[in-house]
Amino acid sequence: MSVASEVERQLERIRAGSLEFVGEEELRPRLADAIENDRPLRVKLGMDPSAPDLHIGHTISLEKLKVFQELGHTPIFLVGDFTARIGDPTGKNKARPPLDEEQVRANAATYVEQVAKVLDVDQAEIRFNGEWMDAMSPTDIVRLCSHYTVARMLERDDFSKRYREGVPISVHEFLYPLVQAYDSVALEADVELGGSDQLFNLLVGREIQRDYGQRPQAVMTLPLLVGTDGKEKMSKSLGNTIGITDAPEEIYGRTMSISDTLMADWIRSLSLGHWEDLLPGLAAVESGTGDPLGLKQELARRVVSRFHGDAAVSEAEGHFRQVIQQGQLPDEVPEVQISLAGAADAGLLDVMREALGLASNGEARRLVTGGAVRLDEERVDDPARRLEPGEYLLKAGKRRFARIQVR
Repeated sequence: MSVASEVERQLERIRAGSLEFVGEEELRPRLADAIENDRPLRVKLGMDPSAPDLHIGHTISLEKLKVFQELGHTPIFLVGDFTARIGDPTGKNKARPPLDEEQVRANAATYVEQVAKVLDVDQAEIRFNGEWMDAMSPTDIVRLCSHYTVARMLERDDFSKRYREGVPISVHEFLYPLVQAYDSVALEADVELGGSDQLFNLLVGREIQRDYGQRPQAVMTLPLLVGTDGKEKMSKSLGNTIGITDAPEEIYGRTMSISDTLMADWIRSLSLGHWEDLLPGLAAVESGTGDPLGLKQELARRVVSRFHGDAAVSEAEGHFRQVIQQGQLPDEVPEVQISLAGAADAGLLDVMREALGLASNGEARRLVTGGAVRLDEERVDDPARRLEPGEYLLKAGKRRFARIQVR
């Protein structure tokens, strides 16, 4: 196969499923050089450890990074340990609280292990942007800031909206896209991947690379997966995620809980390069001749299998039939002991967070106010409820159970 034909073949795989592909024509000669002279492209994907778990929405970009890896290029997974301490303002209507160094370190601890469920990490670069950002002097930071104007920064939708509405914008928030851009300089990236909400930041990277004497990276945006609520993008803070480290029965049950409309979006977003055989079944469902329940079951099986292997699928299906469809308790219910540590009683939200492994009291509160929580089969509506010493069967929704001993 000629170099030109191989360039076209690779671009077809690279382009598939993307929303924006800026700089494709600039990338062509670099791709040809990579093929002809064995100089792999350097392809960057960054994620901030703002939560300890990656979710299936993250895997859309990871799978695209894997495509580059399969084509012989160098995938770079960048853990944004420095940018997490700034707080990504993308899509936010107020400043996002930055995390402290201890939180970031704790959240990042298992990122590489989680990424390894998708990417061959032994053949990838795993980097942390604290490597170069922590070493920069104040003068270096000021010099970086001099490469971009406030007027250009206010072109970003979320910044301009907040400015028009008089919502405060902290100066440190402007640093986020600049640091993300400098990461591309430090890594000499040829391509950067990101969700559709990251386009502004990715384009800033192209400009900053030019200013630092590098060829600008091509940038590619990919779809954002809508969360299980069917409304907002998948986000740990909204409690609408499926984590790639969640238990198989949790992954299966939460997948089965989504609407048929959302199922169609998930299949299209998650199937690329893997599950195209589901698309005819989806077309049949959308035409009114297919089996939506059967298709959703197959999607749930495949999501479980992707992260836990085929052996976990039958157990997850059995759990779903027993607990969700037949309304029985699972065979094994976790037992958790809560110590009052001198207090008169225990707050329900704290108990739920500890016993059910919830991300925050906010997630616990949403379950309570949504009518999903029961203690000994009695519905609990008051988030301020406190538990006296005793034993309780705690249920949150149809899939979360714990036997609680409050002492």
